[in-house]
Amino acid sequence: MVSKLDLYRIFHTVSRHESFSKAAKELYMTQPAVSQSIANLEKDLKTYLFTRTSKGVQLTNEGQLLHEYVTSALSLLETAELKMDEFQNLMTGELRIGVGDTIARYYLLTYLEKFHMRYPGIKLTIKNGTTHEIVTALKAGEVDVGICNLPIEDPQLHLLPCGEIQDIFVCGDKYKNLTIQPIALRTLLRMPLIFLEKGSNSRQYVEEYLQQQGYELAPEFDLGSHDLLLEFARINLGIACVTKEFAKDYLSRGILHEIPLEEPIPPRSLGICTFKNIPMSRATKKFIKIIDARFA
Repeated sequence: MVSKLDLYRIFHTVSRHESFSKAAKELYMTQPAVSQSIANLEKDLKTYLFTRTSKGVQLTNEGQLLHEYVTSALSLLETAELKMDEFQNLMTGELRIGVGDTIARYYLLTYLEKFHMRYPGIKLTIKNGTTHEIVTALKAGEVDVGICNLPIEDPQLHLLPCGEIQDIFVCGDKYKNLTIQPIALRTLLRMPLIFLEKGSNSRQYVEEYLQQQGYELAPEFDLGSHDLLLEFARINLGIACVTKEFAKDYLSRGILHEIPLEEPIPPRSLGICTFKNIPMSRATKKFIKIIDARFA
């Protein structure tokens, strides 16, 4: 059965050629089928669209008006189809990523560069926030994917661990004597401590581990960024709990020193987070695959 859209496509083709036979040839239809389609459209619209001439057909005034609108509509549809093809081939579109400042700076930049080089037409939008804020944004549809500190307990999320990180304690030169040999947690916790503020996954993970060992945490400083932890330790304001992988530059240059523990904190993971209730776009899938080749 010929749809209404098909009737308009047939009308448009006849209008361009001013001929039923030429239109039929282009559309791979019989001439009677084209004539019947135009008759059906005229019946639906209750008006004549063409007048016959010795050379073929010409648009009536009503047909001329309809032709202008149909040409515009079909052009928009063609543009939409091209755009859809661009989306499918990742030539255009947007990828919205939720990530904290520290993970973005020390972990994600390399992957963002690779993705942009492969798919330069995809606009990258970065939303900064804590793990809790990123999870909220995922559920609200404000971001497509999040890169967060694990663990996260949420059955609505799909979590894919993508890297292991280690929490350590570091100090400046003032406390360098603490690095000679491994020390006990009880000894370390008597020192002035510098931690991320409450609410961060990193702080929560370490604090819960210490509580399991029977220790309560009472930091001297609660700070809002990992970089501040490093700087406060550098100027000897205390001993900072930092992520080893994100403090490599300070450690390798001897600006800060790692304090070995008798009871090291267990390593934890970074994770790629997506919301189960929303199908992943092709751009999201390609981005995840760049980070973790296990993702298919």
